[in-house]
Amino acid sequence: MRVRGRRPGAGAGAVLLVGAVCAGLPAAPVQAAPPGGPDGGRRAAEREKPCTAGTGPYQRQVEAFLKRLPDGRQSTEDCVAIRRFQRAHQLERQDGYAGLETYRQVQIEQTGGKPNADGACPERSYKVVCVDQKRQLLWVQTGSRTDFGPVPMRTGRYGQETRPGMHRVVRRVRDDRSQIYDNAPMPYAQYFDRGQAIHGRHDSLYDGGGSAGCVNLKLKDARELWERLRLGDHVYVWGRKPGT
Repeated sequence: MRVRGRRPGAGAGAVLLVGAVCAGLPAAPVQAAPPGGPDGGRRAAEREKPCTAGTGPYQRQVEAFLKRLPDGRQSTEDCVAIRRFQRAHQLERQDGYAGLETYRQVQIEQTGGKPNADGACPERSYKVVCVDQKRQLLWVQTGSRTDFGPVPMRTGRYGQETRPGMHRVVRRVRDDRSQIYDNAPMPYAQYFDRGQAIHGRHDSLYDGGGSAGCVNLKLKDARELWERLRLGDHVYVWGRKPGT
């Protein structure tokens, strides 16, 4: 393999031509990394695109978590800090707005990997799916060990609340559809109380007041939970969803 180096005096942004490794492939230009490494590139991108999102409904809580002045008013510096947090966690919205999705991620981070620190979800020798309606978080634990999550979820809206108590998974359907609500898709459905199930949602968890009683998860989280659970596994639901 032959490499043509930079011309003397070429800057950090110069293009290097690297010979093909596989026979028959032409050489391709490779752009040198931006000055200052990844952080330098990130800061440059942020300078190129001003952060202009307004004050969000969870502004004060997010500011406090990010160790910004928790005054509940968006500033350019607040916006940039929130946007950086959103990007780091690959959230749907990455514009610096302190909305529900961002606040939910803050709540996950605040657990410090110990979502059951208050002991609200029963610790048993067997697997328990913990459905915390107050924080809208779900995780799986065996005893005091967290096996999965916490991950964000969405439970039932006012008048269609998810029923509390200790339940068991009684039916599993990988590609189910609702027989009540317009044939709506219910991927990775795991039923625990009559028609109420934990299942994935193709759309956002944050685009409405709540579900019709099921426990909605992001599709990737529902898929992983499907792989972890079996018929007869326990599901414990407690607390009240905000707004119900």
